[in-house]
Amino acid sequence: MQANQSLSVNLFTEAFTQNPFPVYAEMRDKEPIMRMLFPDGQQGWIISRYEDAVDALKDQRFVKDMRNAGIDVEALFINDNMLFSDPPDHKRLRGLVQQAFTPQLISGMRDRIQQIADELLDAVEDRESINLIDDYAFPLPIIVISEMLGVPHSDRDKFRRWSNALIEHSGAESDEEINDLIMEFRNYLEEWIAKVRKQPGDDLISQLVTAEERGDRLTEVELYNLIMLLIIAGHETTVNLIGNGILSLLQHPEQLRLLQSKPELIHTAIEEMLRYNGPVEFSTSRWVREDLEFRGVPMKQGDVVIVALSSANRDPEQFDDPDLFDITREKSPHLAFGKGIHLCLGAPLARLEGEIAINTLLKRYPDIRLKGDASELEWRPGMIVRGVKEIPLYLA
Repeated sequence: MQANQSLSVNLFTEAFTQNPFPVYAEMRDKEPIMRMLFPDGQQGWIISRYEDAVDALKDQRFVKDMRNAGIDVEALFINDNMLFSDPPDHKRLRGLVQQAFTPQLISGMRDRIQQIADELLDAVEDRESINLIDDYAFPLPIIVISEMLGVPHSDRDKFRRWSNALIEHSGAESDEEINDLIMEFRNYLEEWIAKVRKQPGDDLISQLVTAEERGDRLTEVELYNLIMLLIIAGHETTVNLIGNGILSLLQHPEQLRLLQSKPELIHTAIEEMLRYNGPVEFSTSRWVREDLEFRGVPMKQGDVVIVALSSANRDPEQFDDPDLFDITREKSPHLAFGKGIHLCLGAPLARLEGEIAINTLLKRYPDIRLKGDASELEWRPGMIVRGVKEIPLYLA
């Protein structure tokens, strides 16, 4: 993906994916609102400075439902969910699920999350090495969100395949294959929801089905897409928070030793992990509702607007020594979970899962180290998540 103006960068080379931060520094300095031609032919903008990013994420002239920008959406896979909706639909959809994600309810899940972390580490205690992602960072949050929703976490490998198709466009060779995978996901949910309708429980899907059957809160399409979103978003952020967080600690051994000696620092450590090398690199797309100017830059109706969250979180105008990884950093108004009405609903859950997962791993295996060199790690493709496909670790 190439810029069309004065600054010429390619945001999807292997070198960029490994270390995008020097490029982001150049973007913030030379062209902080950068005109882009996206691979699908859409014209759009990448916003890289913190202050601009906050304004863009809160500006309701940038809409999440492209229909509100005059764009045909027949080709979209899923668009009737709270992530791609605007007021008043957004408030209605978010209201259906936010009761399950209050800080109080999430705090009550601490013991169960701890039990899951312990069981996952018990399963590898006789091994010399593990793949952090497959053996720990992925299964922990997928088990948690599956139990919240009431779907079998034994199907977690299916969820991973479907999630990768939506987020990375991987596991498929074409848009048609991606559509097939999404329909496979929908068919799975259709069968599961049919079971729930016959025998509802106290899980979140049962609550959503009940709301949908009342007819005044949720359409059938919204029901399917909302559950798809919760399964995907309910684990993706945490997987990469754990993976990127452990990787940052291993690359900064003095910070690793500090956290091991003072595990109570985990709260500020998690915030620094989210800021320094967070799990979400770019915001999801917004579209310009009508011709306008943003920060003096003219934009056309239908233009795509994307915020480079990883860049904003390294902006020296907002953060002192932004390229320094410091788990004692006190104030960190990072944008890892977004801003405004689309602030990540699952942020309290992701934070708690990250805190428990990382501290439990470091306590259980204090001598973990990378198996190989960090430069050899393969980062995931795509424009949303930032994470490593595999992180091989020696446990002792």
